[in-house]
Amino acid sequence: MIEILSTAKGDPLDFEVVVREGNGETRHHVTMSRRTYEQLTAGQHPPERCLEAAFRFLLDREPKESILGRFDVAVISRYFPEFERELPRYLSQS
Repeated sequence: MIEILSTAKGDPLDFEVVVREGNGETRHHVTMSRRTYEQLTAGQHPPERCLEAAFRFLLDREPKESILGRFDVAVISRYFPEFERELPRYLSQS
């Protein structure tokens, strides 16, 4: 389960994310510029949905414990170059 709490609506957007799997959970502080948000979703999905999709993408590639505790969404592409290309598939999943 991925729980997302928006903590700031400025620029960048600011979130606290909790990922619960099995017996454990991890907590992450994540930022996302409005420019990155528009680039990733064209405004078609709320920022929280975009972040949930980004975390599902990450969890398909690494355990929750390997996800950085603090990061900006823009850095995901540095680690996974396919991120922007594959994100629409994650956004379309319910």
